[in-house]
Amino acid sequence: MKNTGIFPYSRNSSILALIAMLLFSAYSFAFQPKAEDYVEYRGEVVNSSNGRGIASAFLALNNSNISTITNEDGKFSLKVPEDLVEATVTISVLGFQSKTLPLTYFKPQDTRIELEETVEELSEISLYQATDAKLLVKEMLTKKDENYFNDESLMTSFYRETIKKGWSDVSLSEAVLKIYKTPYNSAKKDLVSIYKARKSTDYDKLDTVAMKLKGGPFNTLYLDMMKYTEYVLRPGMLESYEFSFDDPTKINDRYTYVVDFREIDHSDPWYFGKLFIDAETSTLVKADYSLNVDDRSKAQEMFVKKKPNGSKVYPVELNYEVDYAQNNGKWRYAYGKAEMEYVVNWKRKIFNSRYKINSEMVVTDLEKYAGEDFRQTESLIRPNIVMVDDVSGFYDTNFWGSNNIIEPDKSIQNAIDKIKRNFEDER
Repeated sequence: MKNTGIFPYSRNSSILALIAMLLFSAYSFAFQPKAEDYVEYRGEVVNSSNGRGIASAFLALNNSNISTITNEDGKFSLKVPEDLVEATVTISVLGFQSKTLPLTYFKPQDTRIELEETVEELSEISLYQATDAKLLVKEMLTKKDENYFNDESLMTSFYRETIKKGWSDVSLSEAVLKIYKTPYNSAKKDLVSIYKARKSTDYDKLDTVAMKLKGGPFNTLYLDMMKYTEYVLRPGMLESYEFSFDDPTKINDRYTYVVDFREIDHSDPWYFGKLFIDAETSTLVKADYSLNVDDRSKAQEMFVKKKPNGSKVYPVELNYEVDYAQNNGKWRYAYGKAEMEYVVNWKRKIFNSRYKINSEMVVTDLEKYAGEDFRQTESLIRPNIVMVDDVSGFYDTNFWGSNNIIEPDKSIQNAIDKIKRNFEDER
């Protein structure tokens, strides 16, 4: 069996402490939402110039905290309470002009939303004249208390985790979560509770290696750079990075600096990527980055917790994305995605095995937290959770109720259809 997590601590320190497995068979749904009627709208967001679906486009119901995101094919599902039918929805994604549409535009099926690519050339005069990329990142970090949520909040989120061997889906885990989000100016960790969950794993396709991701939703939650600065951009680590400006862009119709960063010391796996910083407020609104794992032996030591005898297991690609959303002038975590690829080499086999592990989480609702101690929640999970072991079985299409989820892409939908057929055959 092999367990892998995605986050090392900083350089010269140990792997994120995900040690024992938490096993449980049932959940106490302490945060059961009130039953209410809702309307579900389905459709796709496409590029107006070529009709191709746009992945990771945000759909936010204005004057509310309800939101969702498109899948890899540009498909979406948006569930809205009936009493909000006169609302408007804003659709936005990097590289495209944002669009706001009345909810009456949306249909139960086949809603088509076209976005135009951003073609405006952004000159330095259009921005706020930042000239030193490192100083801009430093300002971004020092303004964290000013720009991000400093109140306790309760987030409803959807999480999906998939494992593929080659092109075949071998494991799928999904969950609706309640996240107690601590203030950004607090050192306390966020807490996660599972409200609904389902999974299926085809162990026959895994050969003798049970590929498992330790940490589950925490792997995407800890991508929140501005909350968990210790993982990538601690203020004390700025001297360890090179920073430079790339061409500026616009996100949500706001001018945005694009800062390239890369670690200087390459003796261990090292980070590199892009930071998207709002030009007016110096707020991090998005980050796309990777961990270079060309040094196989150190990458294996860092990320592989256990492997079979006679094999070499190591990561070959680790990519991350985090997006933030604004509420009442303050920013907070909205979406996180991790894409990982691992190779298993056997001593006596000619061909190796390749596994892809993808995990993503989107915040679909938000409220101010004013309840009892969240730590007393019976369905609370710990950062060492292994979703393929620790969640309940697969259920029917009504399982999610009024909760917003990420529509499955074609590959995952095929796997879900197969799971449902097998489930029905067993009945």
